[in-house]
Amino acid sequence: MPREVLAVLLVLLIIYVVPFVVYGAASVFGGLKPPDTASPARFLGGVLVTKLGTAIAFVALFALTRGVWQGQWLLYGLLWLVMFALSEVGEAISGRTTVPEAVLGVVSECLYAPLSALVVSRLLR
Repeated sequence: MPREVLAVLLVLLIIYVVPFVVYGAASVFGGLKPPDTASPARFLGGVLVTKLGTAIAFVALFALTRGVWQGQWLLYGLLWLVMFALSEVGEAISGRTTVPEAVLGVVSECLYAPLSALVVSRLLR
């Protein structure tokens, strides 16, 4: 299996699982309710497709510019974190998500953006 494909799969795993752990903890300890706009299977499938696109872009951009980012994985992850966090803020401002959901999204991103960058930088040396 090419390293790029493995990197996409690992990043997908990271960015798919971490938010469920964070949101799950918020559900258990903070009473956060899951969205009721779609069936659970449809919701999880939609999240998976969205995260797959993100994982492909994350790995592809690193691979195409690895000479710039090699050795600077944390900066690469932080740039993605800023993009993700601003997206969460925009979603909250627009009313598509609640402020607590946006905060939990940013917490998730603080974990998975740098971790994903570390994994990609190690795999695509």
